[in-house]
Amino acid sequence: MSDDYDRALYRLAQEVDGRMVIHEYPTGEPCWTWRVPEKWSCDEAYLETLDGRRLIDVAQHPLHVVSYSLPYEGQVSRQELLEHLHVHPRLPTAIPFVFKYYQRDWGLCATQELRDSLKEEAYRVVIRTRFEPGTLKVGEVIIPGQSEETFVLAAHLCHPAMVNDDLTGVVVGLQVAKELLAAPKPYYTYRLLILPETIGSVAYLSHHETLIPKMVGGLFLEMLGADLPHSLQGSFTPDSQPDRCFVSALAGLDPQGYHAPDRKIIHNDERQFNAPGVRVPMLSISRVEPRESPTWPYLEYHSSLDTPEIVTSERLQASAQLVYGLIQAWERNVYVVNNFKGEIFCSGYGIWIDYRVNPEGHRRLFEIMERCDGQRTVADIAVELNIPFQAVWEVVETLASKGLVWYRRTPPDS
Repeated sequence: MSDDYDRALYRLAQEVDGRMVIHEYPTGEPCWTWRVPEKWSCDEAYLETLDGRRLIDVAQHPLHVVSYSLPYEGQVSRQELLEHLHVHPRLPTAIPFVFKYYQRDWGLCATQELRDSLKEEAYRVVIRTRFEPGTLKVGEVIIPGQSEETFVLAAHLCHPAMVNDDLTGVVVGLQVAKELLAAPKPYYTYRLLILPETIGSVAYLSHHETLIPKMVGGLFLEMLGADLPHSLQGSFTPDSQPDRCFVSALAGLDPQGYHAPDRKIIHNDERQFNAPGVRVPMLSISRVEPRESPTWPYLEYHSSLDTPEIVTSERLQASAQLVYGLIQAWERNVYVVNNFKGEIFCSGYGIWIDYRVNPEGHRRLFEIMERCDGQRTVADIAVELNIPFQAVWEVVETLASKGLVWYRRTPPDS
């Protein structure tokens, strides 16, 4: 919670022509097991030698002070300073992002190179910060659908002076929201949330409990600017329709993309939606290195090197197109009900595929056709056959055009 976060959110609201609602939750407001913290401001923070030589200055970079640092002013020994001076674990020329939102302590951040250069016995520290009542703000863009059933997109805005984590998720989310607003009215209602990590989701959900039963799924957007394939992380309920739909659709949208179960790629606010008492199946989409990589999730993570230079507009546009493609698949993820009995006389309907010319297409047609029984969604069929969602949709649309199948949104027993 800070003035700069507020300014950023209000500026982003202009991108959707007044369609953003900004929810506010005051300091001390209960949010399930959490409480909204104070607003934090840093007026000045620096480190200098006793003869006045400035070594660190937050005016040069906002990461030089620990987020939510207590105020502190005085002379400290070199040993005490080093206990409060944070460096990046693997990037000697980078300033790290360190935060202590709920730990009352003071701290500064510097490059490893500067820390190694500190040889004097004492230094002067000045950290002038303020804690005061404020309001935590969550931006919400609603794209009304034909149904009140809601799908949630979310991204966080709370990392100061960093781009890939997670301004890229915000940018992609806003682009997708614009496309949805400009397109014909979707079946589902979509809600894009822009929020501070963790506490923002908890505050929103705890104050919109009546919406939770209408939330059919979600997708968290983060770290989408790196030069890496898309990585789709499943929800806590891996057999849910959003999981089945997105996993099968990813193969048709990014052949280099991969997927893994909940918490096996990277975790963020999807945790709050998947949590007990909520259980909205929320997946996440990102571009991160595999867990076993020594630079996971990406080299510049949580550092001053996370700058616009490591992101390209082409990658952001590609990610926006992929997310929009996932949503298109979700809109089409219907139960496919047979309007026929027995095996279809394909030649009579002009849909025969000659097995001598196209054996794979022939096999796929009949494998999909025999699963059009009203018990399976398009995603169910795709997962069962281990083929892309789009391939199944192409076949069932052909059958529908011939009046051989029809669609329903609800399971057969509902």
